[in-house]
Amino acid sequence: MRPAVQQVADGAYLVHGSNTNWVILTEGDSATLVDTGYPGDREQVLASLAEVGGSPEAVEAVLITHAHNDHLGSAEYLRGAYGMPVYLHEAEVPHARREFLHQVNVGTVLRNGWRPGVLPWAVHAIRAGGTAHVPVTSPQPFPTAGPLDLPGRPVPVHTPGHTDGHAAYHLPDRGIVISGDALVSGHPTSRTKGPQLLPDMFHHERTRAVASLEVFEGLEGDLLLPGHGPVHRGPVREAALQARERAL
Repeated sequence: MRPAVQQVADGAYLVHGSNTNWVILTEGDSATLVDTGYPGDREQVLASLAEVGGSPEAVEAVLITHAHNDHLGSAEYLRGAYGMPVYLHEAEVPHARREFLHQVNVGTVLRNGWRPGVLPWAVHAIRAGGTAHVPVTSPQPFPTAGPLDLPGRPVPVHTPGHTDGHAAYHLPDRGIVISGDALVSGHPTSRTKGPQLLPDMFHHERTRAVASLEVFEGLEGDLLLPGHGPVHRGPVREAALQARERAL
């Protein structure tokens, strides 16, 4: 299965893997990779880099929005095979090392199995490595505050709730917000289309997840690249407000 690579702006690509997205930011011959899909998406990650004219060797760093398996999947492989540093918010670093795991468990999924789409999603997640043990050996906190010295100059923005250290990435010069799972536009377990929070069972602290929508309301941009669902075009502030209304 080939990934669906969508160029959304100059030097910015949203890649749709198997139920999860990742983002490639390019600048000359270099690239930044944001998230890495499920462990089973590895070949798609490598194929997506090739499709945009890059290679693993061209990736200066992997940025992770949060350490759930469907975003962290190939981070350790890329770190070990190609020497890429893996950066996360400092509160998410121990999560990436698997000192603890804040991820929906099998029991919760089974209790929600009556909901439309949950069981097919769960079967896919298991097959793609959603329950695999994929710690990152040496994850690192962001090396600086403000814009990172990487292709795209992304600015990490702490958006806790889905996990304690969830981070979005803001590209103010390009009007782009990479929102991870703190603000999505769709999911196989949701019948809602457009800006929304993920279903409650996926959040470590739903109250904080709702509160983090206020952070998105303060970000300038008109291109939202979510961890799940299609690209959303329009003011990010309005997308966050819409998600808040749906969450209340």
